[in-house]
Amino acid sequence: GGFVAIACGYFHSVGLRNDGTVVTWGGSSEGQRDDAPTDAGFVAIACGWNHSVGLRNDGTVVTWGDFSKGQRDDAPTDAGFVAIACGWNHS
Repeated sequence: GGFVAIACGYFHSVGLRNDGTVVTWGGSSEGQRDDAPTDAGFVAIACGWNHSVGLRNDGTVVTWGDFSKGQRDDAPTDAGFVAIACGWNHS
């Protein structure tokens, strides 16, 4: 399928396909590609410096990549989100 969104980090990029799957490319020194989810159900993506965030169709958030500054450890686990964004080392 085609892409509906593209997001770029420092050395990595993430694409959101129209079937709700995520595709990654570029660097993976901090797991930017290796840790990416492989299932469907995503409606939005965002990239920080070395981490990424995906928003699922149920309003939950998934994070992957670098977590040295808490980018992943502090991610909310509840649902209800309607939008996401990333900064350099935060989301």
